[in-house]
Amino acid sequence: MRFAAKTGSATEQKTACLILPVYSSGALPASTKQVNSAANGLIADLLRDGDIEGKVGDTLLIKPPQDVLESRGLRAERILLIGCGERKNFARKQYRRAVGVAYAALRKTKLENAVCFLNSEAARGTDAYRRTRIAVEVWHHRAYRYTATRSADAAKPCPQTSIGLAAKPAQAAQVRQGIKHGDATGRGMDMTRELGNLPANLCTPSHLVTVARQIAKANARLGVEVLTEADMKKHAMGALLSVTAGTAEPAKLIVLKYNGAAKSRKPVALVGKGITFDSGGISLKPGSAMDEMKFDMCGAATVLGVFQTIALLKPTLNLVGVIPACENLPGSKATKPGDVVTAMSGKTIEILNTDAEGRLILADALTYAQKFKPELIIDIATLTGACLIALGRHRSGLLSNSNKLAHALIKAGDAADDPAWQLPLDDEYKALLKSNFADLPNIGGRDAGTITAGAFLSEFVGDYDWAHLDIAGTAWLSGNRKGGTGRPVPLLLEYLLNRR
Repeated sequence: MRFAAKTGSATEQKTACLILPVYSSGALPASTKQVNSAANGLIADLLRDGDIEGKVGDTLLIKPPQDVLESRGLRAERILLIGCGERKNFARKQYRRAVGVAYAALRKTKLENAVCFLNSEAARGTDAYRRTRIAVEVWHHRAYRYTATRSADAAKPCPQTSIGLAAKPAQAAQVRQGIKHGDATGRGMDMTRELGNLPANLCTPSHLVTVARQIAKANARLGVEVLTEADMKKHAMGALLSVTAGTAEPAKLIVLKYNGAAKSRKPVALVGKGITFDSGGISLKPGSAMDEMKFDMCGAATVLGVFQTIALLKPTLNLVGVIPACENLPGSKATKPGDVVTAMSGKTIEILNTDAEGRLILADALTYAQKFKPELIIDIATLTGACLIALGRHRSGLLSNSNKLAHALIKAGDAADDPAWQLPLDDEYKALLKSNFADLPNIGGRDAGTITAGAFLSEFVGDYDWAHLDIAGTAWLSGNRKGGTGRPVPLLLEYLLNRR
């Protein structure tokens, strides 16, 4: 899909389809009013007669009479009216929905191109840049189709090849910037969704290596290093190796490095959990919905999606991505409950439950990330079912040893419509991590499961500012909408792009 900023009035746009806003009451928006005048009051008549009410989500596709096209200067072959609800209530949530239904309606047609004037309306909480960025990201979200393991005829090709987004001359630069950032973010989210949706027999640790190398090829400032299990043994990564012990699929530790700023500038380190399938190990999960444990690598997929976007945008920053990738399966060599392992940091861990494996691979990855002397560390993981119970699927969980970093991430999530919620990390929660046989256990009991998981990780970040995003509730959806969401790629990109 090609996106472009389109200056000029609505009547001047030569396009197969003109997408225009209407409200449920009050005056017509400026762009719609202009087209209504050129169409001899056609739109006002349709509203008056109830053909479209203007409620959020209403759509109506019309073909202007030929005499209007010839005599009044209207150059659009079709007009797609989109309801935006009450003008006084029109905010970013209503705008996002209106854009989404517009694209859904457009995709049902055979029209090859369109010019959209929805983003010319002032939705509360947005500017021209943000409205444009949302519009492009929503297109990617609506256009994404999983086809990798489906029959060739399962995917209906998108008929649209280009979409213009309205831009007032004074705001054209903002609109172009919104297109650039929105398109790159959408592509990153698409990659994250695709990796999550792939079955575990295809999306293995080795496949993640292949994807990382493909991303690096697109940008000379990007490099990839891959540690094998032999390398992990040399680095004494006993926690990570304990998780992969029961599977024949070799584990990988993938390191991506983007150098877009001066060498003297410390990088941000992103660490993504990459359990490509989680059976629970010896502490076997129930069979119901175990298929969804292919999504347990969505933290890794998020890091790869972020780097995909960074490769396209080439921002002025330094970034490191560390992805511990492996499977967690039972087997004759699998780690057993009660085993004690030694992490790369030197801490010993009593493994009370082999299904609390994500924190084990992250422990060694967080230690390894410190090798790059980052400014700060952010880990992303589908870590605890307790987070889904606590926050549902709307907000990701956030824990941090730095209120400054936590507040910056929350602000970024709100701006990107990818929200998070901070949970406490008091010393009293850390006191729940007690073991008679090791420095700490890998679980802290039933209470405050998301918090004690974060408390465990905090033991492996040293003196670095660190934040943990628990995306167990937001990385994918279940039921008839089952599939990856691409979150929290928008949150992280918002944060990173604002740091330049």
